[in-house]
Amino acid sequence: MGGIRVNLPAQNTVPRSGSAADPQGQRRQRSRNFRAKLVDRLFKNYFLFSILALCLVLAMVIFFIGKTAILTFRDVSPAEFFFSFDWTPEEERFGAALFIVNTLSLTALTMIIAVPISVGMAILIAEIAPAWLKKIIRPLLDLLVGIPSIVYGYLGLTVLLPLLREWSGEGLGDGLLAAALVLTVMILPTISRISDDAITSVPKKYRDGSYALGSTRLQTIFKVVLPSASRGIVAAVILGMTRAIGETMAVVMVIGNTPQLAKSLFASASVLTSNIVMQISNVEFESTWNYSLHMMAFLLLLISFVLILIIRFIGRKGEA
Repeated sequence: MGGIRVNLPAQNTVPRSGSAADPQGQRRQRSRNFRAKLVDRLFKNYFLFSILALCLVLAMVIFFIGKTAILTFRDVSPAEFFFSFDWTPEEERFGAALFIVNTLSLTALTMIIAVPISVGMAILIAEIAPAWLKKIIRPLLDLLVGIPSIVYGYLGLTVLLPLLREWSGEGLGDGLLAAALVLTVMILPTISRISDDAITSVPKKYRDGSYALGSTRLQTIFKVVLPSASRGIVAAVILGMTRAIGETMAVVMVIGNTPQLAKSLFASASVLTSNIVMQISNVEFESTWNYSLHMMAFLLLLISFVLILIIRFIGRKGEA
């Protein structure tokens, strides 16, 4: 019997791109790998340079302000500077305690007003408001964060102060209360948005478990959601406090700028930031007066630095 002859189709003998039999494909692959590694290295070096440049700028700011500030104690003792309430530079008396106390008082008053309103607004947005209202409030708060501080100061000067004069019967109306209300409006969007994000990030299973145990909405919010989001809310409050302490122009426009200890909410006063901006341009550089103003700026820098470290510590502890 004759054998059956089967014609099989010829196999494709063209080498695949990148295989050992395709030198050109290997070269293209090596070229792509080289470009990818080069781009990765360039971006890595660029980001490293950016971080080092930022650290260098921050170190230079701290060094130069601190170097000038420390010269204060050549002519003024630390006890006099930090604990004396007598600020009369014309008579070589540089007691900054009144500015420190006024700054702390203004910050405390601002936080007393701003924190309950901000956290309440965050609860409203995250837990209670319908979706259409959230879409309106959140962009509005983001917009308020970006408004320059001098705009808030101008509104406080032209709108708030006349209202306070009419309400209190005072002749001027400026002082700690006016400054605290302006700062409240300024930091309220910041605290609200960050607190809103912290509350929203609480897992839904916590709420479901609370409802399954028979809790009401208010019980779930105040006993489950808020304790779970407490670290984020505290970080938001500290961030708002940092902005309140370092704010200058808005405070200058409504606080009165009188270097005296504020004995009432409507007494014209001055804080660290307002005193610096009002006097720094009128003093000689190599003078104790100028060195004292730099020491005030250095104090503000240290306070902000400590508050930022607290935020970082809270964030890391929360991650742990």
